[in-house]
Amino acid sequence: MSDSERTSDDSTGSVLVTGGTGFLGLHTCQYFRDQGWDVTAFDLKPFEPEDDTDGIDFIGGDVQREESVADALEESGATAVVHAAAALPLWDADRIRETTIDGTRNVLWAANERGVERVCYISSTAVYGTHDDHPITEESSLDGVGPYGEAKIEAEKICQDFRRMGMCVPILRPKTFIGPQRLGVFQVLFDWIEDGANVPLVGWGNNKYQLLHVHDLVTAIELMLTGDEADVNDTFNVGTDEFGTMKEDFQAPLDYAGTDKRTIGTPAFLTVAVLRVLERLNLSPLYPWVYETAHEDSYVSVEKLKRLDWEPEYSNEEALVETYKWYLEHYDADQEADETGLDHRVAWDQGALAAAKKVSQRI
Repeated sequence: MSDSERTSDDSTGSVLVTGGTGFLGLHTCQYFRDQGWDVTAFDLKPFEPEDDTDGIDFIGGDVQREESVADALEESGATAVVHAAAALPLWDADRIRETTIDGTRNVLWAANERGVERVCYISSTAVYGTHDDHPITEESSLDGVGPYGEAKIEAEKICQDFRRMGMCVPILRPKTFIGPQRLGVFQVLFDWIEDGANVPLVGWGNNKYQLLHVHDLVTAIELMLTGDEADVNDTFNVGTDEFGTMKEDFQAPLDYAGTDKRTIGTPAFLTVAVLRVLERLNLSPLYPWVYETAHEDSYVSVEKLKRLDWEPEYSNEEALVETYKWYLEHYDADQEADETGLDHRVAWDQGALAAAKKVSQRI
């Protein structure tokens, strides 16, 4: 469906979601299905048996192979693409580059050759690195941290190249997003809370650290696929607009749990040093982007996106509590942890942090 065929009464079409069985991909597929779109998930691995996927098609394939993407577009008849396939920061540098940079180029070439006019690319605020001045805007300088942030910057440059070729390629830069089905590093937090431990922070917790509920991210994606091309063919930050300090916001799930435990500040330099050692010894699932920045202010302006009538529904506290509620209701504590830590939808092996939890329970 071309832009000229879209009207206010007919904003649906057929969408292919790369990385469609991952955390963001699943929520994107479910949301667009519920909005009346024909939805196809494209991923290396299938959905989990417990996933609500009625009405969602699945095509197995790899974004690192352009032919695989092209076949999926042909089979699905997609009129739009949400490119959510991503390499997480814990992947090795080569895999990050191949998935993020080469994969993005493959998706855009395949879409361009088949006349798909819109491809929404999911980038990250990791492209900014750390900044002294806040809020960070879309015009702030880019300084990606490590292979993950650097690859996201290169992928955005490819998106801009295809814009110049006449495609509509909106870019979204979301903050860390959470919600139902989110495990990964947040499972570590929720495990500590459920077991009645205090939650130590990196630093004293007086810094502001913005999060994002996955539902609010998906509604931003919808806007990118249905809004006027002149408005959305651009780059936008995405995050909640209601957040406090780390100490305040991360206390919310602790209060909900009713354990009388609290967030505890620590000397940032000492905690970071310990986590660096544990990470290098493969004794911690926390990667540098988490522990190196957790004590710094980190929030972006979302005013540019809000000018297109997008509004986030969830605050930091609400997003954290809702995700914790889902964890309590659905997480199987007996399931095997994923030692690799390469997927947001699985629990990560806590390593030495499990022993630290026992100490924190006694404080």
